[in-house]
Amino acid sequence: MKRAVIFLITVYVSVPIIIYLFPWILGHVVYSHLLKVPFFVDLSRPDKILNHTTNLYLPTEEGVSVGVWHTLPVSQWEHSAGKGSEWYQEALADGRPVIVYLHGNTGTRAIHHRVELVKILSAAGYHVLSFDYRGFGDSSGEPSEAGLTADALYLYRWAKQHSGGSHVYLWGHSLGTGVATNAALRSQEEGSVVDALILEAPYTSIRKATECHVLAKMFSLLPGVKNLLTETLEKNKLVLASDENLKRLESPLLVLHAEDDNILPYHMGQELYQIALGAQKGRPDAEARVQMVSYRAALGYGHDNIYLDPGLVQLLGDFLKGLET
Repeated sequence: MKRAVIFLITVYVSVPIIIYLFPWILGHVVYSHLLKVPFFVDLSRPDKILNHTTNLYLPTEEGVSVGVWHTLPVSQWEHSAGKGSEWYQEALADGRPVIVYLHGNTGTRAIHHRVELVKILSAAGYHVLSFDYRGFGDSSGEPSEAGLTADALYLYRWAKQHSGGSHVYLWGHSLGTGVATNAALRSQEEGSVVDALILEAPYTSIRKATECHVLAKMFSLLPGVKNLLTETLEKNKLVLASDENLKRLESPLLVLHAEDDNILPYHMGQELYQIALGAQKGRPDAEARVQMVSYRAALGYGHDNIYLDPGLVQLLGDFLKGLET
């Protein structure tokens, strides 16, 4: 028994030391990109998982290719049989809105809750572009904040270029919310304000999100761990500060967050909503352009299951329609 206790204490104390000596480990934990779940899925064959979907690879930077699924809106379903990627690309200009979906950490674009959300948005009449960042899924390269942002920005530009003037929205979930605000700010700085942002289960910054993680809390009793995490994130050039980005962003914003989210606390979504509302308070339509939908803990949606909301399509449509008035 005594030896077991000594062993556990040794392991407990050793983890921060290992992170200090090998800071790249924390980056891998944040992205968790090496865990390519679900296993044994051929991402180049989305028809096995999603109907009315084609796979393509886009070169977001020299030497980097990302895998993308383009799922059609319901209006195009009956026309898509036997069609290839070129036809799908032309279909983007059919006048229907486009959603670029930026998923969270761990796994690929084939994870169940991601696929289910795409199905719902497709049935509601949206083109959906869901992709794996560099280093995730079947995409080449290694993940970094700058790299993920570049991937998202490239896909947004590509969608705008081929959408025939239709609206293109960025929908980020979890880790992807920080990538979404990064990409939106970059696009805005280049003169193109993103048509709208939807942030599902967001966080204020990656530093604060890391501090809230259950593993970080386990080691919080050790002195200096909080500073160690901050310094290690800096070494990995990980910031992902949506709280700072939203102070400058002009895009309309819809925040979706469940009170029982045990990964990224609900109060983070509230904080981002208030920041964005304050940043756009000078506009007469600020309350229409910045909205938040909260989900009661009793619903059990947690971190990944907001797609189960039967009113999701309606509230999304109402939000986007309100921007046109």
